[in-house]
Amino acid sequence: MNADERRFEVLRAIVADYVSNQEPVGSKALVERHNLGVSSATVRNDMAVLEDEGFIAQPHTSAGRVPTDKGYRLFVDRLSEIKPLSPAERRAIKSFLEGALDLDDVMRRSVRLLAQLTRQVAVIQVPTLSRSTVRHLEVLPISPSRLMLVLITDTGRVDQRIVELGDVITEDNVHQLRATLNAAMAGKRLPDASARVAELPEEVPNELRDVTLRIATVLIETLVDHPEERYVLGGTANLTRNVADFPGSLRQVLEALEEQVIVLKLLAASRDPGTVLVRIGEENEAAEMRSTSVVSIGYGSRDNLLGGLGVVGPTRMDYPGTMAAVRAVANYVGEILTSR
Repeated sequence: MNADERRFEVLRAIVADYVSNQEPVGSKALVERHNLGVSSATVRNDMAVLEDEGFIAQPHTSAGRVPTDKGYRLFVDRLSEIKPLSPAERRAIKSFLEGALDLDDVMRRSVRLLAQLTRQVAVIQVPTLSRSTVRHLEVLPISPSRLMLVLITDTGRVDQRIVELGDVITEDNVHQLRATLNAAMAGKRLPDASARVAELPEEVPNELRDVTLRIATVLIETLVDHPEERYVLGGTANLTRNVADFPGSLRQVLEALEEQVIVLKLLAASRDPGTVLVRIGEENEAAEMRSTSVVSIGYGSRDNLLGGLGVVGPTRMDYPGTMAAVRAVANYVGEILTSR
């Protein structure tokens, strides 16, 4: 083992001890607790080099050392592979998420599960409408001159709208409308379905033109993406467990997590369902989040990215375990939503 590799083993041992004990780590403890195969003096020298290079630092009040953001970054970059969750953990995740009733329930369950698995704050972006495809449009008469439209997308999203017709409609006409609308919209991405619906009033028989125009107006409003993207957040109280991890900044972090723009930016970089992204401390764009680390990933499939999910916690976190949990939950959420 060359000197660089040995120093990395020392750094890895410091990260492991500090994450589990919250105490700055001294050379004596490292030699006692880890099979480093070298003397205390060598470990002390290695720690001095790691400190000079900015990978570890000495808190003022202690003889021990703690990892810096740069030290955590090297540790994360050198994780050759993410330790997968055990089969039992994966089964538990799958059965818990498969019990969800609809899209909102999938989102709530995912966040609750991720917050429990990682003991951090979990956040998931609700799939944006523009990425969804129309599965079916149900047209239901609720009175002779009123219809209910029920739009169902491939992500399990259900939108209901009432259309006032201003005139009485026959059952045959309802059947005809249902068939025409589904032929025009089914299987199309929502923006394309919206464009197609706008053309329909010109194409239907005269007696259906007025009612089709009214339906098209309501549908276009439903299909056009709402600019306020939604997300679900859970486990905020987990941050308050270790206030010492956020010296003077916990309140700032909690306030930042209430800001929609900041939270959506945390997930914005997660564009790949195959890659777990880790941003540590100063790497976070928002100044309020620079005492935290964000572990995130995209969910869905490579062809149909539905959104991002991830966790926010202190820089002193169990990176391998957190990365494994984030990836596993994303896999199952993507699987459930794309197979529905």
